Amino acid sequence: MQFPESWLRTFCNPSLSTQELADTLTMAGLEVEELRPVAPPFTGIVVGEILEAVQHPDADRLRVCRVNVGQDEPLQIVCGAPNARAGIRVPCALVGAELPPGEDGKPFRIKVGKLRGVQSFGMLCSARELQLSEEHGGLMELPPDAPVGTSIRTYLDLDDTLFTLKLTPNLAHTLSVYGVAREVSALTGAPLAPLPSAEVSVASPDAVHVDIQATDLCGRFSGRVITGVDPHVQTPAWMVDRLARCGQRSVSPLVDISNYVMFEQGQPTHIFDRDRISGDTLRVRWAQAGETLKLLNGTTVTLDGEVGVIADDRAVESLAGIMGGDATAVSDSTRNIYVEAAFWWPRAIAGRSRRYNFATDAGHRFERGVDPSRTREVLDRITALVIDICGGKAGPASDERPHVPEARPVTLRVDRASKVIGMPVTEAQCLSALQGLGLPATAQAGVITVIPPSYRFDLQGEEDLIEEVVRIVGYDKLPHTPPVAPILPKAMPESERNPFAVRRMLAALGYQETINYSFVDARWEQELAGNDNPIRLLNPIASQMGVMRSSLIGSLLNVVKFNLDRKAQRVRIFEVGRVFLRDSDVVESDTTVAGFDQPMRVAGMAYGAENMLQWALKETPADFFDVKGDVEALLSPVCATFEAAEHPALHPGRCARVMVEGKPIGYIGELHPRWRQAYALPLAPVVFELDWEAVVQRPLPRTAPISKYQAVDRDIAVIVKESVTHDALLAAVMATPAQGLLREATVFDVFRPSKGQPADWLQSDEKSVAIRLRLLDDQAPLTEDTIEATRQAVLSQLTKQLGARLRS
Repeated sequence: MQFPESWLRTFCNPSLSTQELADTLTMAGLEVEELRPVAPPFTGIVVGEILEAVQHPDADRLRVCRVNVGQDEPLQIVCGAPNARAGIRVPCALVGAELPPGEDGKPFRIKVGKLRGVQSFGMLCSARELQLSEEHGGLMELPPDAPVGTSIRTYLDLDDTLFTLKLTPNLAHTLSVYGVAREVSALTGAPLAPLPSAEVSVASPDAVHVDIQATDLCGRFSGRVITGVDPHVQTPAWMVDRLARCGQRSVSPLVDISNYVMFEQGQPTHIFDRDRISGDTLRVRWAQAGETLKLLNGTTVTLDGEVGVIADDRAVESLAGIMGGDATAVSDSTRNIYVEAAFWWPRAIAGRSRRYNFATDAGHRFERGVDPSRTREVLDRITALVIDICGGKAGPASDERPHVPEARPVTLRVDRASKVIGMPVTEAQCLSALQGLGLPATAQAGVITVIPPSYRFDLQGEEDLIEEVVRIVGYDKLPHTPPVAPILPKAMPESERNPFAVRRMLAALGYQETINYSFVDARWEQELAGNDNPIRLLNPIASQMGVMRSSLIGSLLNVVKFNLDRKAQRVRIFEVGRVFLRDSDVVESDTTVAGFDQPMRVAGMAYGAENMLQWALKETPADFFDVKGDVEALLSPVCATFEAAEHPALHPGRCARVMVEGKPIGYIGELHPRWRQAYALPLAPVVFELDWEAVVQRPLPRTAPISKYQAVDRDIAVIVKESVTHDALLAAVMATPAQGLLREATVFDVFRPSKGQPADWLQSDEKSVAIRLRLLDDQAPLTEDTIEATRQAVLSQLTKQLGARLRS
């Protein structure tokens, strides 16, 4: 919330500097996010009145003006503004004045000058030249009663400071200038001025009846008809100025009055065009499914039964507590108005505007809680301002109170407060702090009872009162108490790798880490993860972020696409993050949610060239085997195996399941052609996704003596069916009962006949595979008989398991 310091000090003016006031508010929980001067530094600029403006003798666009600045003689000033004319009062920079710094950061000093042969003793200024606004269509025109010769800084109160507060949701009572002033008074002891009183005389019999049909929506509704208003008058400059310093532009006098009272007292209101209301009754109710309403912002929304409305005899005319409708909006032709000030239950307003992708100041306040006891006083305040500025006659006020909140006592135990705050506090301190905030409080035997005032919706429990006490006592008064519990570092087991070591290894392999939202598009889950029943969010922050991800692949693919759209040619990325799965076996605990599993995974994606551009290497795209090598390096020294598999996101013929000790830990493969086409990717990225727990596991090294005997290599060539895979072949070799002599097997050659040149010893569905066997005995040197027996055992195993035969 933004407001000017000068407005705050009209209600409470403590003897503190601007910075001290900001520090006091911040330490009381009302964080001052920014302090900003209303105007930049400048000097020597006064209110001047143009007495005469004649055409320059040698320039069509210049005028020679005689300007009264309160000195003995008028000044001659040459001006090129199109609105320079006799009779207006404008800012005038005298000789020697310094204008705000320009883009170079240096102030602009006014000197006696000569324009086309005519001397000029000053400068008439626009609002943009004073950096008060972006308006530069001409001179900044001041009201006719602006005192000539007065400093423009004094007249416009430009030595003011804008406060911007960052308020938490429980501080709804400070969403107004008077609410902040009430806090300042409690914090500093400075007197608090009362709100402006308003006495309204009823001069018109016109009235609109109100029928509150939903008491769980509206607890109080006050309203009044005002006839004969003039919407063409100008909003007073003081009101326009205060609204602008609150960040609100001037719209029209009626709208400005409503906004002004909202910033002043924190109560949003709405003004209807009475002549556009159908009938004599307004009905406050829940909307009916399918009803539509065109709002003031031009958007037409379709309503349902969970949104409150104000309706007349014809249709819905306003979105309750959020925004009015276009059909009954005030305009330049409005002559009669209906003003409403209501209390809407916070739970009936919360989240409603977000359904339609917009937010309003009114909804922001009502969903946090607005004082229900002051709707009639606010109505009278607005009525008095309307009559004073726009004229008109006030009708009788209606005030319906079907369901006003009841104050429930809240108790505070002084001993409990001392324990929670962390420092001793007395009963007198607590009582003084609470009463200083305007809270009716009584004490008895160490227990303080508070009846929360109507504007304090946040006071519901003992902890809320403790927070109020410590805010007034001062957070800066809390002692610095070091922890007394022993803090011991938790040693990571040797069998587990440091998570940062895994990240550094991936970075060393050429991947860059990304961090993505866990909320993803439901389409990703269905297409890329095959998940038709994802975990849906009750209140997503965006429509394309409505479900929790069960795979990291969609997030990585989105990042790759984002980079390719920005002309990146080579992208290698990885992410470490949680996925979210339905699992009825998970029970509730401090770290788990019943029914949902949240495992960690690591995933990577490689797109583009295998290596960076380099003169010695040919540029080839990264393929399955490049990324497979990265996965093997990541899992090392654990040896992983890969078996053909299928995955919704991956190419059906270029996808493998990653296995460690016979257990699946993830997938690796090339992106499915369907998704490659859908994302318009020139090349197919290769992706892997692995279980994090399996990646960080590291077997401890075990010592073993080095054999003093020499290993022996023997080669065999066998003929097998084309369908036999590399892994199946080596698994069969290593399964040979060889009394531990067979240490290693490697495929080093595969032969298939060329097309048109068949081999008579090889059938069309067969291939010849050459395997090198490494044999070693730790206890004795190998003999030729032992070597040959082992070789024959391997051949026998291959024949038995795979139907292989020795190549002759």
